[in-house]
Amino acid sequence: MNLIEWIGYIPAVIFPAATLMQLWHLLKTKTSAGVPAFTWLAFAVGNLSLYVYAEKYTELQSIIGQLATAALQIYVVFLIFKYRKNTAA
Repeated sequence: MNLIEWIGYIPAVIFPAATLMQLWHLLKTKTSAGVPAFTWLAFAVGNLSLYVYAEKYTELQSIIGQLATAALQIYVVFLIFKYRKNTAA
């Protein structure tokens, strides 16, 4: 494995880890106050678009760093709307 491949694992670790931190906060507090749904949706669209643009469909770094992160970000958006609905009720 060369240096560039190793460097590819940096965002493959950082991006899902940052998203998991937000998920953890949402699941722990059960509130979405101060968490912008549009921002997380934009991150998800960006990651999906980058996955397609990069054309590295089978590389683990792309799958984890972009696809898995986008899935987690969509879950963040789902939780934001779920908790907002619960607060409004």
